[in-house]
Amino acid sequence: MSFTIGLIREGKTPHDKRVPLTPKKCVEAQATFPDLAIVVQSSPVRSYSDQEYRDLGLEVRDDISDCDVLMGVKEVPPAQLIAGKTYLIFSHTVKKQPANRNLLREVLKKKITLIDYELLTNAQGERIVAFGRYAGIVGAYNGLLTYGRKHNLFALKPAHECLDMDDMQEEFFKVKKLPPIKMAVTGSGRVAKGALEVLDRMGIRRVSVYDYLYLTFKEPVYTQLRSSDYNRRRDGRVWDTADFHANPQEYESTFGLFLPVTDLLIACAYWHPSAPRLFEETATQRPDFRINTIADVTCDVNGSVPTTKRSSSIADPAFDYNPETGELEAPYARPDNITVMAVDNLPCELPRNASRDFGRQLLDNVLPHLVGNDSEGIIARATIARDGELMPRYHYLADYVAEKAEASLS
Repeated sequence: MSFTIGLIREGKTPHDKRVPLTPKKCVEAQATFPDLAIVVQSSPVRSYSDQEYRDLGLEVRDDISDCDVLMGVKEVPPAQLIAGKTYLIFSHTVKKQPANRNLLREVLKKKITLIDYELLTNAQGERIVAFGRYAGIVGAYNGLLTYGRKHNLFALKPAHECLDMDDMQEEFFKVKKLPPIKMAVTGSGRVAKGALEVLDRMGIRRVSVYDYLYLTFKEPVYTQLRSSDYNRRRDGRVWDTADFHANPQEYESTFGLFLPVTDLLIACAYWHPSAPRLFEETATQRPDFRINTIADVTCDVNGSVPTTKRSSSIADPAFDYNPETGELEAPYARPDNITVMAVDNLPCELPRNASRDFGRQLLDNVLPHLVGNDSEGIIARATIARDGELMPRYHYLADYVAEKAEASLS
């Protein structure tokens, strides 16, 4: 029995140039799953052109409404949704994001089956597809780019102006002009690993947390901070990672130890709203607050990094936070300001590399269950809606879609 996947044209503005499957990954998928056919909807904005798909024998056309699954990257504009179809996208609805309430409403109205990449997990509850690695890669690069601009040390070419990561790596030699600063990377997941990958390739030395805190170096160095390095239980009980994830409200931040010794903060750690912030705004007024540049890769507005009062864009990636007033200003405006990079769609800056990485994950971890037998329930767990109804595990979204849309979203 044949099964057809249609790669949809990204409709969200600004346009996302990433693709779920590159031309080569499409060919590999069809070879791996003999009953699978992949059709590509024509698009002028993809990082991989229509012709690159055609060159490998793939069919490219405007109408893909006959496909079994329509696969994209970002949210589909509600008006473009095709009734009765199955979509596999990042819908950004499971946290009741206001901007996408109408999307989920339309999904239910049109009796669409909605599967969300973010919800695809293995038996241990771990995500099996994500763009996190490239968020970390571009985030760390942008952090160094921002530091270089702030201190007039070097001018790295913006990542989005690079053809791919190989092109971006040609810029790495410029960071040799870095003074002996200290950089802290928070997190231990995909995002943090991507950031460490860049710092290592730049030849920046990694040091232990203890040495970072208490030793002085004649070269730039970085350390990786896990949750246990900058959080503790309020009642003094010994650290327990599982307990921290289950009861983040019972913990307090000890990141204050790192404020006097850190020049560049690269924030890559997942943050729960009940967990403590890294520091509070008032800390920026401390005489020993040393951080002057922040790459907030996680980009939680008003989240773990309190100076991230808004996100920024690829075209305009940085802004300044004035510690004296608590207000945001134009980037690089005053030497005493903290310059923040908070781009919320970092993988889009290296769309070809990010797409190749994501497609590999889809091929290995998702397509066997999507095209074949979903005996492990991987697709089922990630299905938000079907036949006009929310699936049981997503019934909590009922009030979200029932609420009167805000005037700005109507």
